[in-house]
Amino acid sequence: MTKQIAILGSTGSIGTQTLDVVRQHPDRFRVFMISAGSNAALLVQQALAYRVPHVVICNPDKYREVREALPDSFQVHLGIEAACELVQAPEVDTVVAAMVGFSGLKPTLSALKAGKTLALANKETLVAAGALVMGEAARSGARIYPVDSEHSAIFQCLQGAGGNPVEKIHLTASGGPFRTWPREEIAKATKAQALKHPNWDMGAKITIDSATMMNKGFEVIEAKWLFDVPAARIHVVVHPESVIHSMVEFADGAILAQLGCPDMRVPIQLALAYPERLSLEGKRLDFGSLKDLSFFEPDVQKFPCLQLAFDALERGGNISCAMNAANEAMVAAYLKDRVWFYDIPDVIAKVMARTPYLAHPTLDDIFETHRSAYLMASQMIESL
Repeated sequence: MTKQIAILGSTGSIGTQTLDVVRQHPDRFRVFMISAGSNAALLVQQALAYRVPHVVICNPDKYREVREALPDSFQVHLGIEAACELVQAPEVDTVVAAMVGFSGLKPTLSALKAGKTLALANKETLVAAGALVMGEAARSGARIYPVDSEHSAIFQCLQGAGGNPVEKIHLTASGGPFRTWPREEIAKATKAQALKHPNWDMGAKITIDSATMMNKGFEVIEAKWLFDVPAARIHVVVHPESVIHSMVEFADGAILAQLGCPDMRVPIQLALAYPERLSLEGKRLDFGSLKDLSFFEPDVQKFPCLQLAFDALERGGNISCAMNAANEAMVAAYLKDRVWFYDIPDVIAKVMARTPYLAHPTLDDIFETHRSAYLMASQMIESL
């Protein structure tokens, strides 16, 4: 049976790799809709290559470029609201949430309200509004399959759990480009150095989040919502080789792990085809060539963003939303060379402390928290 797919954020790292999976299985997947923020040129290329009938560009300044580049047989739409409507179309079976940042929340919720299967790669959706997102999925009966390699690994390990409760989740982290650097050198790190991830090829924002280890903090919060496990039973372990993607531990001490080469197409394809495992081009893990598998405890003195995420999860309510908003502002500023590396956690901590606490935020509260926290961080950036 051919599945119709809508891809939110098709021009990013996850989006382009999703299309490569579609390329390898044209008999199994067709693309109904693609969307992008501003990358009009690549969006047009993708639409033509995959004959995508519905194309969404969110930047109004780019609409004319996309419309004029595509034949009239393609329907070109403008704005995030158009994406929210299209993911609910009856033709759509699965929505790939690959947008980066808080902007992915509205179309993700729209897909869940319509009961669509969700292949979730947008971390910020669960970080900012985990209770609302999971509540919507429960109401509509929508299925969520994680696309993050770590959460996909946990999901796969749980398939062999036989219904036994989880004692602990071990989330692996590469440690990023600065794992072995002393703190005083990390403090002076440039964006060019931070963007050189040792194992994964990702977009700029998530690569900086990996360098600060905020990305791993986001994944801790995701794991809490996806697998209903409290923070006290989520353990982060640094594993530089990125061979083991995560592990699940049970009451008897047994641990199940999922291993493989660093290739995001594996969890993407599993989320699209589950429970089937389809063939996939790419490198296979060669055990004979593995020399060492090493593991370390994370250093929260060098990477305080990880601790901030645990703090946000412990406080609950709207605090993780404020943390995410401040992080988005700080990463954008870091990529523009406006702040130093350790300004990122410093400002995030201040924003979290100054955000009015709401124990049970509504969706409107979440949007207001994001707006005010982003503005607060932006104002702090000006004073640095």
